[in-house]
Amino acid sequence: MAVIQKIRDSYGKIAGGIIAVSLISFIISDAFNGSFSGLFSSRTTHVATIDGTKIESKEYELRVKEYEILTSIFNQRASIDEASRAQIREQVLQTMEYETIVGGICDKLGITTTKEEEKQLIYSPNAHPLVRQFTFEGQPVFSDPNTKQFDPARVKGIEDEILKNPKMDPYGKFTETWNAVKTYVIRSNRIEKFNTMFANSAYMPIYAAVRQVKSQSEMASIRYVKVPYSSIPDNEVKVSDDDLKDFINKHKAIFETDEETRSIEYVSFDILPASGDTGRVLAELNAMKADFATTKDNATFVSNKTDDPSLYTEAYMTPKTFSGPYADTLMSLPVGTIYGPYVETGSLRLTKVTDKKSLPDSVKVRHLLVKVSDPGKEILSDSAAKRKIDSMVAQLNAGVNFDTLVQKCSDDDGSKPTHGEYWFNLQQRPTISKSFGDFAFEGHPGEKKVVKADNSKNNGYVGYHYIEILENKGTAPTMQLATISKSLLPSDSTSSAIFGMANDFTSKSTNAAAFDANANKNRYNKRLADNLKASTHKIEGIGNAREIVKWAYEHKVGDISTDPFRIGEERFVVAKIISVEPKGIMGLNANSRPMLEQRVREDKKAEMIKTKYANQSLEAIAAATAQTVAQNDSIILGQPTVNGLGYEPKLVGYTFCKDFAPGKLSPAIKGNGGIYFITLNGRTTVPANPMTESAEIQRIRLSEMDQTHSFIGQIVQQALLKKASISYEVKNF
Repeated sequence: MAVIQKIRDSYGKIAGGIIAVSLISFIISDAFNGSFSGLFSSRTTHVATIDGTKIESKEYELRVKEYEILTSIFNQRASIDEASRAQIREQVLQTMEYETIVGGICDKLGITTTKEEEKQLIYSPNAHPLVRQFTFEGQPVFSDPNTKQFDPARVKGIEDEILKNPKMDPYGKFTETWNAVKTYVIRSNRIEKFNTMFANSAYMPIYAAVRQVKSQSEMASIRYVKVPYSSIPDNEVKVSDDDLKDFINKHKAIFETDEETRSIEYVSFDILPASGDTGRVLAELNAMKADFATTKDNATFVSNKTDDPSLYTEAYMTPKTFSGPYADTLMSLPVGTIYGPYVETGSLRLTKVTDKKSLPDSVKVRHLLVKVSDPGKEILSDSAAKRKIDSMVAQLNAGVNFDTLVQKCSDDDGSKPTHGEYWFNLQQRPTISKSFGDFAFEGHPGEKKVVKADNSKNNGYVGYHYIEILENKGTAPTMQLATISKSLLPSDSTSSAIFGMANDFTSKSTNAAAFDANANKNRYNKRLADNLKASTHKIEGIGNAREIVKWAYEHKVGDISTDPFRIGEERFVVAKIISVEPKGIMGLNANSRPMLEQRVREDKKAEMIKTKYANQSLEAIAAATAQTVAQNDSIILGQPTVNGLGYEPKLVGYTFCKDFAPGKLSPAIKGNGGIYFITLNGRTTVPANPMTESAEIQRIRLSEMDQTHSFIGQIVQQALLKKASISYEVKNF
């Protein structure tokens, strides 16, 4: 033992030093080669390069987080689903690309956001709309609680309060959310200035508005025959590769792509509950029916059992406000009945009829309010508040005007403009205090009562109401329901079995031919996902599928995914790359050929129909093609859509051609779905109303300018992005 202790004393420090050096060496080695490389390496990763400027991965991810916060605020959602998250990621990348391009232009033009402008955007009475409308956890933050209007003083005041007392925001959630809004508002200001510069340059002259108004008053009547393309069988029209290439060259603008795209075929193995999963949920619901029937506290029982608490409401429903496949059945059941289990919207449900009454669907009341307390603040003692409301009732009985008391004495500022009056519908009843709602909806017009409202449990006021029922409407049978919902979800064993099917398909589909053969053999539905860009996150029919896109850009045509992709909890996907389209004019491939062949075949059929029926009468053409001669008396010059025919601008244009005389047969007019031959019956001009014509011209002009201003930002963005040189680092997304 003494020897061991001596070694410890003599060599302990040396050994410790050696261990420390070894650990440091290990950490540094791992840092440069592994998970800590971002901390020690001078290199940074980027997701895209725009005209030589890189968008760094870290900045991109921070911006995605910011947009997720903003989306949650303004869509009033606590969480964001995967589909929305994928959409946000694509939107953020495109926005950052545009900001990079416009930022350089703004630097050259001297367009900036000054510190004074930043203050105006955040702290002034004319603050940015996102600041004025800012909410946190569903509540408006910067609104005066009495007037409900934006109060700029509250912005700085709340910031200072949290700075002095961080415990007001213990988890930093409010600060994070508010900072995201401020950052977005200030950063986007320069882009808004740039877009506004273009939008305000758009102008519609009076003469253009006059012409547009006049075009709406010019009408024509025609007789016509439509010869559909289907009148010529497809096998009579040969389409060669040269025909397809020639069509592409003649329409380059349509088939030109700004960046590389890829297309895949895939088989989806959807993760759906099996019969055993459904049986398990059925047994669970059936086991709780007896307790559900006897419970007196439906709210607590449901909240402890259901997967969807939003289905529980104390509202009374009428046949007008309650819909669904089981509405009529539930309306006919007596109080206390349990209905179900039944399937609705992907879940199994039990519903209990908790009450039935005849109630009005809306009531009109007027009231006076004396508050005992507001959240966190006592206003009057309970006895003093009761004496005050009783005094107000005595004044009313003595003949004092009701509105006078509303304006001078009532604590409900929101009802002062309406003289204390409110209309409530039956669906609003659970949102007002129980005592108020019970009397308003279950009393009768002319009745009056003082009730005490205690909203303290919901962080609301406590006080006394004097209520008069003025009117009610739509009295009908109503019912109150309590519903327990259980989601039909696949078990782990079901998910494993479905993964096994997907994995088996993958292992047997080692090349493109095997993929197609196995899909056909097993009757799996092959689906197409085309025009996938390097920046794509969401694939229609799949959802958030970024890993699939990354894989597609790392492999070549004909490759099959070696392992099934798992897409959330919804499905497994096995994919095959079928085409790669480089930037530029689209080439011929299995993906583009069917669409091109249809377009070229239609053009050839159009020429055949034109040649075959040239210089014949409408009656002869109709007889030869088994069609009818029809008439349309409401062709309008200013409307490219024709009643009964759809979008046919060429038909409208020829109808009003000055050289096209009544009674004369037109040449063949190529339309959507067929060839038209027409004769003109006549044209008329509906006289303008001199009392309204000037106002209509002005309305059209302003409407067109508003639309132009709204869309010009999108047009400028598309043009600048198209012109820019953009490349992506797919692996870094």
